[in-house]
Amino acid sequence: MARYHIETYGCTSNRGESRAIESALRDAGHYRVEEPEEADVAIMNTCTVVEKTERNMLRRAKELEEETADLIITGCMALAQGEEFHEEDVDAQILHWDDVPSAVTNGECPTPGPGTEPVLDGVVGILPIARGCMSNCSYCITKFATGRVDSPPVEENVEKARALVHAGAKEIRITGQDTGVYGWDKGDRKLPELLDRICSEIEGDFRVRLGMANPGGIHGIHEELVEVFDRHDKLYNFIHLPVQSGSDTVLEAMRRQHRVDKFVEIVETFDETLDYWTLSTDFIVGFPTETEADHEQSMALFREVRPEKVNVTRFSKRPGTDAADMKGLGGTVKKERSKEMSELKMDIVAEAYESMIGETHRVMVVREGTGDSVKCRDEAYRQIIVQNASEHGIEPGDFLDVEVTSHQTVYAFGKPV
Repeated sequence: MARYHIETYGCTSNRGESRAIESALRDAGHYRVEEPEEADVAIMNTCTVVEKTERNMLRRAKELEEETADLIITGCMALAQGEEFHEEDVDAQILHWDDVPSAVTNGECPTPGPGTEPVLDGVVGILPIARGCMSNCSYCITKFATGRVDSPPVEENVEKARALVHAGAKEIRITGQDTGVYGWDKGDRKLPELLDRICSEIEGDFRVRLGMANPGGIHGIHEELVEVFDRHDKLYNFIHLPVQSGSDTVLEAMRRQHRVDKFVEIVETFDETLDYWTLSTDFIVGFPTETEADHEQSMALFREVRPEKVNVTRFSKRPGTDAADMKGLGGTVKKERSKEMSELKMDIVAEAYESMIGETHRVMVVREGTGDSVKCRDEAYRQIIVQNASEHGIEPGDFLDVEVTSHQTVYAFGKPV
């Protein structure tokens, strides 16, 4: 769990984005502190209205860099003129608003609040299906808060999902510290059965997104799981498999429950079965034992599997974890490796979204965006922005067909067909 400090500059839209970031961070068990010196990570949501504002943003970014362990910069200036921060040698991650919560976690499992009760947020229903995990990663503090996995019965989670749909949910997000090990504590992994029953037994027009599933938990049920994906249109063709490293040596030091070949086998199975899907994964850069050769193996794996959504996180120590006692790498090394991987990430993600231009996709409107726009998700959970929403009478919860007209690296723009 991380202590975060957040500063927001600019318009009402930016303040709304910061509220969404904070909501996700609180759901994951992180908590806010008022002073950057007290924080594990500082988040700066920037504005870029005039030149004076830009100078102020650069000045404050350099101050925050000196005051906190890690700095994340997002918002309008970061997305439009991110290179200016690099030119000023500001040591920070430049991220889209949507990518900030995942980057804060340092590769750890998400940590929801007490219990596993569902939450309805607009048209999005959040359904924690279990609490705890089966892993013992050397860098993760979450296990101290959550313990081993405790899985409610499938029927109980199906009924919670049904209640969310009846309450107005159009998207159900299946969450947990590790959704892949759901049911393991009862002697059998039940994730494929749960997803199948939610999609087949609950009436209504809604979509289901599967949350983070570690490769070690998914391997062994991945063939059964991908058949469920292939069978149900209600299930987004999206899976979040955090690999964390392309080096088996580093994975062993991390005490991850998978090796690279198992991760690749899962990806290949999804590739062979689904024509259009999104792979999301995480990489921790600069783990204490990571050599230059280990980093190159991670880069090679990145190029091989070409994930469309990636969280690149520079390793930072969590108190009480075994990795906190390891002799760490220098900040410059982590910064350079992170920069190299982040640049590759942007190239691959941009390529994925560019390939969509001219295609028509069925989307669900998830929430309002900036100005008169809405944020939508297509069949593979890729983000498509529809502008001038009020002119078309579009609002959250609607389903529509859109033609992709352009993209801006990490999302696409579309117009209703």
